[in-house]
Amino acid sequence: MKNLRLACVAAVMLSLVLCSAAGSAAPAVKRDKYVVTVLTGPTSGIYFPIGGAFATFIGSLGYKTSATATGATAENINALLTGQGEMAIAMSDSVIQAVEAFGAYEGKAPAKNLRALMGLWPNVCQIVTTADSGIKSFADLKGKRVGVGAPNSGVEINARMMFEAHGMSYKDCRIDYLNYGEAIDQMKNGLCDAAFVTSGLGNATIRELGTSKKIAFVPVEGEALKKLIAKYPFYIESRIPAAVYGAEKDTTTAAVMNIMLVDIKLPDDVVYDLLENIYSPAGLEAIQASHSAAKTHIKPETALRGIVGTSVPFHNGAVKYYKDKGMLK
Repeated sequence: MKNLRLACVAAVMLSLVLCSAAGSAAPAVKRDKYVVTVLTGPTSGIYFPIGGAFATFIGSLGYKTSATATGATAENINALLTGQGEMAIAMSDSVIQAVEAFGAYEGKAPAKNLRALMGLWPNVCQIVTTADSGIKSFADLKGKRVGVGAPNSGVEINARMMFEAHGMSYKDCRIDYLNYGEAIDQMKNGLCDAAFVTSGLGNATIRELGTSKKIAFVPVEGEALKKLIAKYPFYIESRIPAAVYGAEKDTTTAAVMNIMLVDIKLPDDVVYDLLENIYSPAGLEAIQASHSAAKTHIKPETALRGIVGTSVPFHNGAVKYYKDKGMLK
């Protein structure tokens, strides 16, 4: 009987200890208190479906979410800095330029409040033309009508750098500052000869062009590619496999990583909670289903790519998450 009484006392004491520990634990994030607007890109591009998948999944967790179609990187950077969203997809090269105030952001104040959440997928620089255009090399763009992207957009920044690497300038061509959806529409009508499309492979707009025209790509290769990477090390060598768009051959080109930015004002525990769920099996399944680029590249192994080693800092909540997972020292 005495032993039974002692056992009962011990059980009560253990129960009190457990209740006390539970009471002192950090409370769960009250998700319905927070709005998480995801800034994506044009409806014709890859940012839009992938960003939409992020918003849908985050909404399923209980956050108040929406996905907003935008002009992509440049607009997203500005919108995030001016409180018009909480998450934004952007090309890492443009983010670095904004943080360091060079290139397209020359003369502007450094964007010190930009914070990274995670790496996404590589954007491949695809200079698309048609087989009957006669354009085989970058030099063949001289005198042609070329869509280079909206002014100061991520695409247009890439175009400018590639012209520089080839010892050329916009003065060598008839330049149209059209986003790639508009430029490719002009190609269908014979009003444009080539268009810069910086995007994940399998771009729907390029695929659509292939239904009416035989697609070809302008390579970025050799000494020009070496110069590009040497001056702007956020570029990597990449390839457009022929099978992706039904082209005649593989094309060598450059690529740059897309990253997800996050509002510096979001609390650390919210950012931690977002990452923990995004990288859960359910989160990865939902996001990877949105596009082949997401399925191939969005995974824990790419979380730090395009961010670590650059001037773009992680959000403090992301730093804690990656350290807890042993991914950051």
